[in-house]
Amino acid sequence: MEGSLSVLVIVACGAGIGLGLVIKGGEVLTGAAAFTHHYASWAAAAGLASKLDAIVQGSANLLASYGIPMKIAVTIMGVFIVSFGATTLDTATRIQRYVISELGASWKVKPMTGRYTATFIAVATAMILAFYSGDGKGALTLWPLFGTTNQLLAGLALLVLTIYLLRKRISVKVVAIPFIFMVVMDGWAMLINIRNYAATGKVFLLILALIIFVLLIWMIIETLVAAKTLERNPEVEPFPSFG
Repeated sequence: MEGSLSVLVIVACGAGIGLGLVIKGGEVLTGAAAFTHHYASWAAAAGLASKLDAIVQGSANLLASYGIPMKIAVTIMGVFIVSFGATTLDTATRIQRYVISELGASWKVKPMTGRYTATFIAVATAMILAFYSGDGKGALTLWPLFGTTNQLLAGLALLVLTIYLLRKRISVKVVAIPFIFMVVMDGWAMLINIRNYAATGKVFLLILALIIFVLLIWMIIETLVAAKTLERNPEVEPFPSFG
C-alpha cells in the first residue's frame, strides 16, 4: 500500500507538475518549463511549503485532467493532505499511549497505565519537543535520526520473524540475511552520526543516537541468545499454529 502511494506521489510531483504550474504573477507554465522552474535547484524545492505545493498542484492537475474543476481539485487535495496529517498525529499519539501504558505495567507505576495519564504524557512530551526551540520547529531537531530509527524498526520486525522461524524449525535465511544487512548498515550509519554529532557539539542528538545504538546492539544480543537457546534446547516447543 505504501509503495503504491509512493508511486502516485512521484507521478504527481513529476508528471503532475508538468500539466500546469501557477507561478507568481499568475503565469501558468507547462511541460519542461514547469518542471525546471519548480525544481530549478535544491534550494528552490527545499522547505515544507515547496513540497506541499508540488504535491497539491500536481495531484490537482491529475484530477483536473478527468474533468474536475481545478479549484475543486485543489480543495480535495488540501483536505487529503490535512486528513493524512491528522490521522498520522492521532496514530502516533495512540501508539505512544500504548507504549507508556505498557512501560507503566512493566515498571509497576500504576498511574502510567491509565489511558488519560498515558495520553497526557504522550501529548505533553510532544508539545515540549515541538516548542522548546521557540520557533515551533523543535520537533525537526529529531529529523536527522528519522532514517536510522525507521530502519531500526525494520530490523526489529526482521528480528521477530527470525526468532519465529527458528522456533518453528524453518530455514531463516530468507529473513536472517536481510536482518544482518539491515543491522550492519544501520549500525554503520549510526556510528557516522555519533561521530558527526560529537564533532559539532549536538549534545541532544548525540545522546539519542547513543541510545539508539545501544538498542541496536541489544537487538543483536537478543537474536544470538534466542539462537543459542534453541540450539542447546531443541526440545523447546515451537509456536502454536494459527487456524
